Amino acid sequence: MRRARLRTSGGVVSGRYEDGIVTTRDAEYVVGQDGELTYPCSPSALYCVGRNFAATLDQMDYERPDEPDFFIKPPASLVGHDDPIWYPDWTNELTYAGELVAVIEEECHDVAAADVPDVVEGYTIMNDVDALDQQGRTARKAFDTSGPLGPWIETDIDPHGIDMTTTINGEQRQAANTELMLFDPHEIVAYLSRRFTLRPGDAIAFGSPANPGTIEPGDRIEITYEGIGTLSNTVAASETDAQPS
Repeated sequence: MRRARLRTSGGVVSGRYEDGIVTTRDAEYVVGQDGELTYPCSPSALYCVGRNFAATLDQMDYERPDEPDFFIKPPASLVGHDDPIWYPDWTNELTYAGELVAVIEEECHDVAAADVPDVVEGYTIMNDVDALDQQGRTARKAFDTSGPLGPWIETDIDPHGIDMTTTINGEQRQAANTELMLFDPHEIVAYLSRRFTLRPGDAIAFGSPANPGTIEPGDRIEITYEGIGTLSNTVAASETDAQPS
């Protein structure tokens, strides 16, 4: 089942998504007519694991970590499917990275890897937008619109062995499978749960395959994970142009 959130004139509603319709307990909403999809959960934090694919380590000349290497994006970084990505005027090197994301369903702490499926609602997709020429991960990765998330949560999927692709303006730039992760999704959720109390709606991104690359204003980024769907966003030249419609 797919679960989505819709931004309407009366506020955000959430429910089951199917064939362009979001069904809540009380009503049905047509995407594009009654509102637009927004990020599919409302996390207190977006936990992001980096350096989790061997090919990425080789490309970026990173050392292999002994345990998951993570950072945090704030909720202010989030935008939804089809929302624009801001190209800040203080960077000259904006990059994309297509990542699988788990969404936590219930509050939990110190969860065993074998029990992770019991606390995860499902999986969605993130574009880890990065101002690569800035110093420090927070400056690089925690600005407005740096965390496109969506288009929905797929609740009935095993995160192991999923194919993915990223295209820029229709040209394939990334292609990989989640079996190539150094630390698998269940390991990572368990690891983070020993350090943080995870809350409903919190999101955990599992890192990008090789070939994260630069983007420019006007570029269309489409990130597809098998069995989930495609997250699509276009890069806007200014902050004003990057406001959700």
